Amino acid sequence: MKKHSILVVGGAGYIGSHMVKDLLHAGYDVITLDNLSTGHRELLPGGQFIEGSLNDTALLDSIFSEHRISAVMHFAAYSLVGESVENPLKYYQNNVAGTINLTDSMIRHKVKRFIFSSSAAVYGEPEEVPITENHPLNPTNPYGATKRLVEQVLKDCDSAYDFRYISLRYFNAAGADESGKIGERHEPESHLIPLVLKTATGERDNISIFGTNYPTPDGTCIRDYIHVSDLTRAHLLAFDALLEGSPSDVYNLGNSKGYSVREVIELARKVTGREIPVIESGKRPGDPAILVARSDKIRKALGWAPRYEDLETIIRTAWNWHR
Repeated sequence: MKKHSILVVGGAGYIGSHMVKDLLHAGYDVITLDNLSTGHRELLPGGQFIEGSLNDTALLDSIFSEHRISAVMHFAAYSLVGESVENPLKYYQNNVAGTINLTDSMIRHKVKRFIFSSSAAVYGEPEEVPITENHPLNPTNPYGATKRLVEQVLKDCDSAYDFRYISLRYFNAAGADESGKIGERHEPESHLIPLVLKTATGERDNISIFGTNYPTPDGTCIRDYIHVSDLTRAHLLAFDALLEGSPSDVYNLGNSKGYSVREVIELARKVTGREIPVIESGKRPGDPAILVARSDKIRKALGWAPRYEDLETIIRTAWNWHR
């Protein structure tokens, strides 16, 4: 049986490094391409590493010429919403132009399987909750717009070429590998759970709650958290589906259960045994009250189901990493 080689773009980042670990564990050859602008090479658990950018078309061509790659998994997007508003060109150049370069090189070298890390940000303000894949795509910031544009590019490439893709729309990725050896490490950090845990370790003085009068049971925003290892398993199932000839498709990835900001903080206090001081602040513009996925489609089509449905367990794995 042929041993498949997978190119993981952005594999030195948070989700990418977990993906590399799981691919290696599953017996695949792994090549990581990362420019290390936000990734950390020391998080990589193995495989071959190439430092470089999606805007280096000659490098992309050399990678596809020198390696028999079965599929590409793409984790190399910039993802800070606020930064995307302040510097949209940075996001369009990397997230859209870079992905077009990658896709163009793949098609010319007859690499026809692509798994794309998309985002719930493509939906914008939800018209209904839980959100299905048929929800209108109305992103409210350049980050979400770049994900929507790439999905359109992939759809058009599917129509025009021998090219198949699966786009996975993440909700809130969280947690860390159970080994505690790799985990979430962003600079600057913008995600709630690591910010809460950094407060527990004393790296931060407090955690801010932005808005306490939302139309939710405790007045704070509700979000759907999915463990990073459940995300990576969805990518493995997506690759299997493409290998078996499944058509291109789009799937939500979430636990289909929401937790409020206050619930996250209380669970973190329980897990860590620390006080975790809180400051209540005003709402941030563009923060919807509730974002929860309906993930029935991927459960039915690919047989995916989360193994870490309980948020306390998700936080516990993150705490092991932060310690």
